[in-house]
Amino acid sequence: MNIRPSVMRAPYSPLSRLLAGSVAILALPVAQATEGGGSSYPMGAENYMTGAMPPPGFYAQVFAERYSADNLRDNSGHDAVEHFDLDAAVVAPRLIWVTEQKVLDGNLAFHLNVPLVDLKVEVNDQHQRRKGMGDVIFGPALGYHYSDKLHAIYALDIFAPTGRYDRDDLANIGRNYWAVEPIVALSYVDPDGLNLDVKLMYDFNARNPDTDYRSGQEAHADYSAGWGFGNGWVVGVGGYIYRQVTDDNQNGDTVDDNKGRAFAIGPSIKYSDNSGWFVTAKWQQEQAVRNRAEGDAYWLKLTVPL
Repeated sequence: MNIRPSVMRAPYSPLSRLLAGSVAILALPVAQATEGGGSSYPMGAENYMTGAMPPPGFYAQVFAERYSADNLRDNSGHDAVEHFDLDAAVVAPRLIWVTEQKVLDGNLAFHLNVPLVDLKVEVNDQHQRRKGMGDVIFGPALGYHYSDKLHAIYALDIFAPTGRYDRDDLANIGRNYWAVEPIVALSYVDPDGLNLDVKLMYDFNARNPDTDYRSGQEAHADYSAGWGFGNGWVVGVGGYIYRQVTDDNQNGDTVDDNKGRAFAIGPSIKYSDNSGWFVTAKWQQEQAVRNRAEGDAYWLKLTVPL
């Protein structure tokens, strides 16, 4: 079966749409829904402390992820192709600047995230590998500390189409369109007890000019829940919830039966040091997937004050 987008320039079936570059998938990391079965945001990237803004200063973060999937699900949850294999390795350095400036009584901050991607895709008898910089993420944020344990961040992330994209490729490390994502992140932090984190996001996607395809709006959340033992360690679970809210559109026509959804969960841990750095790690497995790749991911995030 030839699944390359170059043979699908007129309206085509939902299955063909899912296959057409089913891994134009990564901005930072994984395989997910909408055009090509992908999303700009790397689902499940965040973990503990996601809503707790640090004091003013500069901070370096490094996200590392390994994602693999051997199932591509259709709208009914069945295998969309006979053979599918995806493997992605991502390292994404991130610079955070928390300023001294107050806006609406919140601490103003900015960040820049630059993903470096190694992506391999195999579908039936076709395979391809691409390496390089993915789509850069940047934006402002406001941080609030409602108590010594309850914290919040309100932010707006912008995804720039900086990653390599070719509509005739099987594997793309860029989405080829801009996206905007409002964010609300909340953290309840207790070194000697309950730790809860949720990052709520909603994506507005621009049109891909090479395919005249506009992916639908997406609602999703990263979450974690754990218990702190008072010695820097927190142990629990984490993952994400994803739901595509509106239909895709191509050439002015609505794309039916193509909305993605997924749920992921797995063990999650954190270790923090008194000097201010901390590291989180988790493994998450995707379930109840529709119109997306289904696999599992290993995540590592290191945060260091500069």
